[in-house]
Amino acid sequence: MIIRIVKMTFEPSGVEKFIEIFSGAQHLIEAFPGCKGVDLTRDVLQPNVFITISIWDTVASLDAYRHSELFTTTWAKTKILFAERPHAWSVEKIK
Repeated sequence: MIIRIVKMTFEPSGVEKFIEIFSGAQHLIEAFPGCKGVDLTRDVLQPNVFITISIWDTVASLDAYRHSELFTTTWAKTKILFAERPHAWSVEKIK
């Protein structure tokens, strides 16, 4: 199981638009083969900082999503709202 964590900092004026984009894409991402779920979280002290946490069966399933039309179109709408470069990690639990 792969956990994908993406931290994104948005221009304050882009926050509501990002929430709208994510809300429209969440069910599609969760329906993508190999995705077990995706959650959106927000920093309690910096309301323009969001972290998505998604769970994937394998690195290959995450990579398939990252190369999909769904990701490409969603990311294109999202990245224009950034105030800073996003940061991403793919991690797995240590048993």
